[in-house]
Amino acid sequence: MANLGSGGGFSVREVLAAAERVVGRPVPHTVGPRRAGDPPVLVAAIDRARDVLGWEPRRSTLDAMIGSAWAWRQAHPRGFEGRPEPSARQG
Repeated sequence: MANLGSGGGFSVREVLAAAERVVGRPVPHTVGPRRAGDPPVLVAAIDRARDVLGWEPRRSTLDAMIGSAWAWRQAHPRGFEGRPEPSARQG
């Protein structure tokens, strides 16, 4: 499984609003000034994955992306605890 992005971008506030919609409750957060060195925009370029691997994003909306992550978290409340390390699973 990979996290390559979708070729589009979202603001932190858009991500926060989507997370609150998906989980159905407020997400605790603090708003502060931009940190030194933070880029004004950061978007994953997916062109190479598309060209070389024929990869296309499966989830097109922010709510779908966060919903998938939230569903996994609900199904695995202890995360990866107790599972073999990724290098051991790859064989």
